[in-house]
Amino acid sequence: MNDPGLDEPISNDAKDVENQERDEKEEKEEDEQAFLAPSRWWFASTAFPLIAGTFGPMASAFSICALVVHWRVYIPPGAAEENGVPIPDPKWLIGINAAQLALALISNLFLLLNMARRVRFSIAQPITIIGWYVSSFALIGLCACASGPLIIHPTSDHAFTQAYYYAIFSAGLYFLVATLMLVTVWGAYRGHYDKEFQLTMSQRTLMLQTISFLVYLLAGAAVYSHIEGWAYLDAVYWADFTLLTVGIGDYSPQTHLGRGLLFPFAIGGIIILGLVIGSIRSLVLERGKVKMGARMVEKERRRLLKKMRKSDESEILDPITSESSMSRSSTLKTPSDTLSERERRRQEFELMRKIQEDAQTKRRWTSLIISGSTWFVLWFAGAAIFQAAEYGQKWTYFGSLYFAYTSLLTIGYGDFYPQSNSGKPFFVVWSLLAIPSLTILISNMGDTIVKGIRDLTLWIGNFTVLPGEQGVKATLKESAKKLTRGRFFDDEIQEQPPGMLGESKRKGNETDEDGDEDHHPKNGPESAAQRVAGDNAKSETARAKKQGEGGDEIPKSKRHYHVVLIKEIGKVMKHLNSSPPRKYTFDEWAWYLKLIGEDENSADTHRAALRKPRPDGEGLGAALADQNKEVKWSWVGNRSPLMGNKEEAEWVLERLTTTLNRELEAMRREELEKEGGGGGETMTKDRPGDGEGPRSDEIHTVYGEKENKKP
Repeated sequence: MNDPGLDEPISNDAKDVENQERDEKEEKEEDEQAFLAPSRWWFASTAFPLIAGTFGPMASAFSICALVVHWRVYIPPGAAEENGVPIPDPKWLIGINAAQLALALISNLFLLLNMARRVRFSIAQPITIIGWYVSSFALIGLCACASGPLIIHPTSDHAFTQAYYYAIFSAGLYFLVATLMLVTVWGAYRGHYDKEFQLTMSQRTLMLQTISFLVYLLAGAAVYSHIEGWAYLDAVYWADFTLLTVGIGDYSPQTHLGRGLLFPFAIGGIIILGLVIGSIRSLVLERGKVKMGARMVEKERRRLLKKMRKSDESEILDPITSESSMSRSSTLKTPSDTLSERERRRQEFELMRKIQEDAQTKRRWTSLIISGSTWFVLWFAGAAIFQAAEYGQKWTYFGSLYFAYTSLLTIGYGDFYPQSNSGKPFFVVWSLLAIPSLTILISNMGDTIVKGIRDLTLWIGNFTVLPGEQGVKATLKESAKKLTRGRFFDDEIQEQPPGMLGESKRKGNETDEDGDEDHHPKNGPESAAQRVAGDNAKSETARAKKQGEGGDEIPKSKRHYHVVLIKEIGKVMKHLNSSPPRKYTFDEWAWYLKLIGEDENSADTHRAALRKPRPDGEGLGAALADQNKEVKWSWVGNRSPLMGNKEEAEWVLERLTTTLNRELEAMRREELEKEGGGGGETMTKDRPGDGEGPRSDEIHTVYGEKENKKP
């Protein structure tokens, strides 16, 4: 159950729903601005409501368990705790318990209605928060009253039932979710975000899936309690380790009816649990990765700019104008006195790529450390609690570790299992938290440790049993270059796009239409489809390089320019589903930016990067901001197209499509004016014209001559 394989279908369906529900303008603003918001307010506006909507129903489920069974038992001499004689609860205790449960259910209902935008934020949140706090304090008070006359000791003849411990867990969860929602409301009233939840349709679906699983578990336990003659809370314990596929084995169906119903009950519960875990992995974990990655890129960008300013190296990011000095010191690869504006922008682009790479590495290892620490805390702390709860069985701490480990990995040997009234409820709560946490840990390991083991295996195979075409010497040099981040063997081995051999040319290799070598390691791990994708990427990269050497010439004819836009849109659309996501070279970016009105050869719209964003923001000129407003930008600025949450292909496609729509609309207006007898000179804005790359507000079209002139 740790990897149900449902993450991609769930994610795809969720995206379809969200695309239908979300307004296009709001989506664009959210994607462009999301990474600028402090992470703590993102947690308060999105993560906290999601946690509350998930754990609130879980607290209510435990509260139901605390209501349906008496809280105290008398243990006859020589009898086990689970076989104690029930002691009736006072009527006032049952009444208050039922009232707090009703109030908690109303609080959950108002939270869901608010998230579905059926009830206003200002009305629903006070009801939800107050209701959960009242339920928490009521259960705490009831537990205190119930424990007053009893002395819990291994030799005592009285004990609490499982219901009492479920009440404690429920009270703790109510207090937690109420506090999280209080922080969310406080942030909204302070103006850090709107007074509405930022949850998507897919995230709200996760809460409904969690509610469905809890209802399924409690209802199934009620059925099996009647069929098998078990106590209801024992049936809840059995249903939990059955649906989580732990299979401890201390309880099992003994009747033909119970065994027959197990077929649909188990498969149905496992499917629902798979949906929940798949949603946690794909919709929560993946979105968290995007958010964390964007914030780490921003922090890494600021750190590097601060370091460059301290070492007097920030001048290398200044645009090269006629007044600027060409003798600045530089730590980049090319001497500053030989840089043109395009070459300077290229190295600024490479600096931003390095920032992205470092931030991505930090994000992966940070996620692994957080998820690993959480899992180890659940393992070691859970083992300590199991040892204390199962004092009657005299478990050692090592035995508790062993039991917790086999349960976490869903092995479930059954040689150790909880028998006490406190151990069974804790196992239910602990397993519902621990097993999904293992799913997150395995997912994070796939990006780091598992990937490192796979790469190491392939590296060993390249010069042992599965030698590659580069040979042992070239493989070792390339590995040394990667480990030293290019400090050694940088001259011998040049990094090339996928599918290119670099400088180690061999006879017999095919040459593509652009004159580049076509090389594929015969024993490489990539599939045929990936090799074809690599060939296409290599060809497009070479074509973009040639365009850059030629100045990124744009057709002077409007109709020819429109044809080029359509062709490029078609190419970029093929990049949308690339795995891993397509990352464009500087020459490709320069070409796309030229098509939408920016010129990497001109310093007019370029600026030195700001370490911290100003209140008015830092835009991408005609490519991002108002098309009639000139805004200067930088590749390592906070408004670079390499910042934010969007994939590069998606970003480029949106801009190319917007440019084409604007051009066609301008052509339509021209045709209407011609039909109406209009003539003379008309301004057609926002279209690049000649090979010099003029800005969008410099383009003019004269109807009679059909030519471009600069003012």
